Amino acid sequence: MALCGGVGALALPSELIVHIFSFLSDRDKLRASAVCSRWRECLFYPALWTELKLRVGGGTNGGGSGSEETPRLEFLMRKFGSFVRDLQLEFAPVDGYLSPLQAMEGRMEPVESDPQFSDRWKDAMITYLGQVLCVLRSLRNNRNLQRLSLYGDTCILQDEGILDSSYLHQVDQGSKKIKEIQLLFEEILSNSRQMKWLSSAFMLGVVTPCSLASLSNPSASSLEHLSLLDNQLPSLLAPVELERLVHLRSLALDFCDFSSAMCRLLACQDRAPLHRLSLLLNGAALEDKPLDGTASEDDWKALVRRSGNLRVYLMALDVCSQDLLRVLKPSLPLERIHLDSYSTPVTDGAVELISQQYHKTLSHFVLMRDDGGFPDLSVNRNEDPLVLLAWRCVHLAVLIIHGYTVWSHNLVAISRLRGPNLKVLAVSEESIDFDPDESVFIEGDPVHNLVKEVSLGLCRVWHPSLDTSVVLSEPTQHFHREMQRFSEGM
Repeated sequence: MALCGGVGALALPSELIVHIFSFLSDRDKLRASAVCSRWRECLFYPALWTELKLRVGGGTNGGGSGSEETPRLEFLMRKFGSFVRDLQLEFAPVDGYLSPLQAMEGRMEPVESDPQFSDRWKDAMITYLGQVLCVLRSLRNNRNLQRLSLYGDTCILQDEGILDSSYLHQVDQGSKKIKEIQLLFEEILSNSRQMKWLSSAFMLGVVTPCSLASLSNPSASSLEHLSLLDNQLPSLLAPVELERLVHLRSLALDFCDFSSAMCRLLACQDRAPLHRLSLLLNGAALEDKPLDGTASEDDWKALVRRSGNLRVYLMALDVCSQDLLRVLKPSLPLERIHLDSYSTPVTDGAVELISQQYHKTLSHFVLMRDDGGFPDLSVNRNEDPLVLLAWRCVHLAVLIIHGYTVWSHNLVAISRLRGPNLKVLAVSEESIDFDPDESVFIEGDPVHNLVKEVSLGLCRVWHPSLDTSVVLSEPTQHFHREMQRFSEGM
């Protein structure tokens, strides 16, 4: 009745206001906090901020450069860092800060050739270090943190595909900030009491081979997902540390770090069975991190016997077919594979092997190539290997192709073979080619006929297109996000 008398929302008890605000998005909560001091007090109630997902920077995509986002980040972390339970943070690319090397007339030139670019790159690195320090300082006393996911976008932090922490030392004389970051990260791990999800992907200067040793015993016992990705030497995860994580159900690593000893350890009977394994194989890093010592066929067999529900997600980035064939063991329970390259095309033999060995488990197949040419995998073959893949892999639900020639009649065959069970069929327009002889037998526009036939095969409307913002963006970012969804589905 008080509301009818004109008193308004101020008459509501704080508990009810907090409950109403719990239905708002994070962005709307922050906007509502500017209405009045009463709302601000209620909106910053800890129960409303147990989960926080942030993407810092982004230039034209996310609003504001990285340095402009720092005050907002500091405000949020100061308010919620001590009690947030689920923190997922992405350091987005800053518009114009691409890498220490800049493409000029088809070749890579040092940033010193463009002093303005060099200064902008250094500013981006300084901003990155400052933002990481801001986040970790606010989390150092948080004992209730259950999920910590950090991702550093490699668009501003990489050199031709190989991450190198030495670039940070150029802007951090004496490595004072880097050392503080590493100590803060270890302090967070040692203070945690119920960590269930720990992920650090391409976070330069944060994780070291000694970091995981700081993880408290309660968190080591409760941890269910671990992701450590960075292509650095040496490996960030040693078998002796993995041995403590007895309830681990999901793991994401660089492929070369998944050693034979690690695979045998995960196959032990006194551990929880592993359900999800995500592996990133970077061809540019194989010179420094060779495949020698990685899990053998016998190791995979032992792991599959222990973990009957294990499924593997593999991304191979610029990997030659010879190395790819070494990686694809018959007993590997492959569910998803993403083959991405700039210069090294995948061969028809590799696609053929995948369709033969993983026909019972494969559900996602992504084939990407970011180059001017469009290789035809069906040359000198009776059947297109992509059609054979669709025929053999009975659980295939996602097929994405760009940068390889796909003949229109083969695309129709794929749609008819898998039908509505193929939930995603994304093929870029420039990848589709038409047989000139078809125009003799089929009247009308060939593109219109293709759309009609594929739509009939899939039992839904289909168009030749590709969401380039999702797949053709930074491949490691795509892998990180897909890995998160893949692991959450265990």
